[in-house]
Amino acid sequence: MSRRLVNRASAKVVDSFFAGVSALGRSLPAADPARHGVERVTDISYGPLGQDHLLDLYRPVDAPASGKLPVVLYIHGGGFRALSKESHWLMGLAFARRGYLVVNINYRLGPEHTYPAPLQDACSAWLWVLEHIAEYGGDPGRMVIAGESAGANLAMALSVACCYSRAEPWAQAVFDAGVVPRVVAPMCGLFQVSDVERYRRAGHTGPLSQAVLDDCLDCYLPEAEQRADPGLADPVCIIEAEAPARPLPPAFLGVGGWDPLRHDNHRMAQALSARGVAVLERTYPRQLHAFHAFVFREQARLCWQEMLDFVDGYATAPDRC
Repeated sequence: MSRRLVNRASAKVVDSFFAGVSALGRSLPAADPARHGVERVTDISYGPLGQDHLLDLYRPVDAPASGKLPVVLYIHGGGFRALSKESHWLMGLAFARRGYLVVNINYRLGPEHTYPAPLQDACSAWLWVLEHIAEYGGDPGRMVIAGESAGANLAMALSVACCYSRAEPWAQAVFDAGVVPRVVAPMCGLFQVSDVERYRRAGHTGPLSQAVLDDCLDCYLPEAEQRADPGLADPVCIIEAEAPARPLPPAFLGVGGWDPLRHDNHRMAQALSARGVAVLERTYPRQLHAFHAFVFREQARLCWQEMLDFVDGYATAPDRC
């Protein structure tokens, strides 16, 4: 059996686990947004590609008197090849309960759609939000970008596109829009996809976790040419290499202490701090990858509380425009 088939099978086990837990949780009465004073508007199109370009909105029923809510663009994880806005209902609900209008997006997935397709979709969603979110009660002057795992990579890459003038037309369109998020919350992210072998070399992974990382690489950057010139697929490398044209947003970087990606989390925190960015880096002891999705656990609840407190500090002040 080829390495790629082994990696794909290992990744499928992990994806099936998270998808199953998400579906089980959504079946519980407590998952009903109405029970939390939240309404969900489903399947709004932000682009021409059908299911891949749909988003859901989560918003508090009791909007402020101004009618303007701070906005979270949430980008789901799944190794660039799995999961969806449906599997990430919890993230939409959690932010909306806190008073945010949440935009939870689908995007194209591998292995059929490789880099830059997922990031192009995130950029398209960002531009759609800037143009249309006021129609739904959102304030485009108070934007947050959040995501986890592969979604954290996309969240940071999108933030980089907001702050660096780039050669890619789709990234330059984001820069030209002129809006930088107030804050970014990329959780347990893989911030350099082109060289996941570094985890094996350093002894940070076992067979299963390395197989999942290898599959992320195969799905996002399958060709040698892409790996040699990964562009925005490696946002931490861009931040380390050159200063931004605009200040990067403050960042909350959370990760589990048993997650191999804690090393990327720390590296990103260092890169941002070196650029003068306000960073809160948190490592939660004895927690696995994407642990914050299991909100019944004490460390997950603590993570959400600290993340939301940090995000609130930058995103909930009135629009400065």
